[in-house]
Amino acid sequence: MFEQVKLNYASDGLEPQIDKLTIETHYGKHHALYTKNLNDAAEKAGVADKDIEELLATLDSVSDEGLKKALRNNGGGYYNHNLYFSTLSSEGNDTPVGELKAKIDEKFGSFDALKDELTKLALGQFGSGWAWLSADKNGDLMVSASPNQDNPISEGTGFIPILAIDVWEHAYYLNYKNLRADYVAKLFEIMDWKIIGENYLRIKG
Repeated sequence: MFEQVKLNYASDGLEPQIDKLTIETHYGKHHALYTKNLNDAAEKAGVADKDIEELLATLDSVSDEGLKKALRNNGGGYYNHNLYFSTLSSEGNDTPVGELKAKIDEKFGSFDALKDELTKLALGQFGSGWAWLSADKNGDLMVSASPNQDNPISEGTGFIPILAIDVWEHAYYLNYKNLRADYVAKLFEIMDWKIIGENYLRIKG
C-alpha cells in the first residue's frame, strides 16, 4: 500500500512561508485523496506491488485506458507531493553542499543561476503543474516543467526528480492569492538542500 510521506514539521512549522491552513488542506486533503485514489486504482490494475517510480515509468503496460489515466493522475499526484513535502524544512539548509553543489555549479554556473531557471519554469507553467530539478544515474542534472500531475518519470525522460515546485493554485492561493512569484521566492527559503542532496546521491548511485 502506498502511504503519504510523514511530515518532519508541524502543520504550522513552515510559517510564514507556508501557512498552517494551506498545509492542512494541501497535505491533509489533496494529497490524502491522491494517495487513496492511487491505492484503489493500483489494486484494480494489479500493480499495487510495484514501487511508485517503476509504476510511473511503466504506465504503458496497463491496457485499461481508464485505469492508466487514474494511475497517471493519482500516481503522479502521490509521488509529486511526497517529494514536495519531504524537501521542505522548518530548520533550513537553504544552499546545496557537496557533490550536488559541485554539479550545480558545473551545469548551471551557480546556485543563483539554477534558482533563476527553476523560477522561470515555475512562473512560466500555464495553469496547474510543476517545476523540477531532476537527476539521472550518471549524475547529470535537468530542469523542466510538467502540466497537471505529470513528472519526468511518467514523461519518459530517463531523469528522476530530486526537487519539486508545486504551482497548482491550492499550493499557495490561501496565503499568496494570485501572486505565484511571491510564493516561489518564499519557497526557496524553506527548501532543505541536505535532503535534496541525499536524493541526488540515491539516484546517482
